Amino acid sequence: MQDGVVVGAGDPYAQTRFVLQTIENALKELGADMSHVVRTRMFVTDISRWEEVGKAHGEFFGQIQPVATMVEVSALIDPLLMVEIEVEAIVEDEVQAD
Repeated sequence: MQDGVVVGAGDPYAQTRFVLQTIENALKELGADMSHVVRTRMFVTDISRWEEVGKAHGEFFGQIQPVATMVEVSALIDPLLMVEIEVEAIVEDEVQAD
């Protein structure tokens, strides 16, 4: 959602891209990037459209290939949402030498 409006209603590819872009932006704020992601969990409301979600996931991660799980759920918080994604990233503090 952006400003309370569902982005890409009815389009799991567009929703996946939006969610992953949001995640990428959050990581950048921490000084990290998608290469720090070690695991993704994708919750979808229509598993028959898994290829659309997987395509967007692959576009963001490419060669990184974090461990990925996709499961179908009966619903998300808003009926227009088709995709929700959790990621785990390992971001270590930079060690500064004196």
